[in-house]
Amino acid sequence: MGFWRIGIDVLAGSRFVVSPLAETVACLSAIGGQHAVSAPQREWLAAHRPAFDAHFAGDPFVRPFLRAAIRPGWIADFLVAPPATPGETLQTELARLRRTPDELAVSHLGLDGAVPDVLRAPGLAGRAADLVDWVWSHLVRPGWPRLRRVFEADIVSRTDRLSTGGWAAVLDGMRPGMRWLGDGRLQINTYDYAPLDVTGASLLFIPTTAARGWVGWDEPPTSYAVIYPCTGWLAEPGPAQSDALARLLGPLRATVLTLLATPLSTTQLVALTGTGLGSVGGHLRVLLDAGLVTRRRSGRSVLYYRTPTGDTLLAAQR
Repeated sequence: MGFWRIGIDVLAGSRFVVSPLAETVACLSAIGGQHAVSAPQREWLAAHRPAFDAHFAGDPFVRPFLRAAIRPGWIADFLVAPPATPGETLQTELARLRRTPDELAVSHLGLDGAVPDVLRAPGLAGRAADLVDWVWSHLVRPGWPRLRRVFEADIVSRTDRLSTGGWAAVLDGMRPGMRWLGDGRLQINTYDYAPLDVTGASLLFIPTTAARGWVGWDEPPTSYAVIYPCTGWLAEPGPAQSDALARLLGPLRATVLTLLATPLSTTQLVALTGTGLGSVGGHLRVLLDAGLVTRRRSGRSVLYYRTPTGDTLLAAQR
């Protein structure tokens, strides 16, 4: 069993962040086909795989690189270094990736003497960065605003859970094989790795659409990251609403009612809809007055969800 020794100060200073690089690498893992694929990734592949295959057809680098760098039980470390600061742009992350020395990048493949010749050519990290940049620019960035809202909603959900259940409630099951063991020990996976001491380092948690996630750190290790699957329905495509419902209630109010199949706070609704807090609060008041939603308190949060009347209205529209 692989676990990290984490000091209380590290856990107290840990943060949830969103990383364009982490999500783009998650998409590359789906394209490579050697990792488990989540439901959102299957939909993404159906939409974008043809463009990827057409652009890189005959490229001598891409297929060998994906087979070597993102394979079962392994992702090359230089691809998954944590962001240096919250809110880093992909270009900042890519600039750091490009600075990886060739010798270090090859060693991060973990293949010893079995590295394909095409990956031993000078500029391995630079070519990898070019691949990531293309996938981001052409296949990920167009849907990034919605993805970012989904990830932010997941983060809000987990921080709400932290206030009511503590770190064990947040960490247990964050990714397959991961759980809090107590006494400063975080089980990262079920592999037979030696314990890793992260005392004095920074710790980040990063949501993606990946099915299982991974861990990463910089070089030399001063910052560690757990990249985890965005929880449940939050990672799925947004629920559909009918045109008739939008005309009846208004588009945003219909969206809020549709989202409230699962209890959500106003902060989560703001993240999911990309709309201001005042606007979301106003629509919730109208839906409350109409008897279509109700609310309850959970810890320090107030959660809203549909009433049977709201369910009936949506069922009639569908």
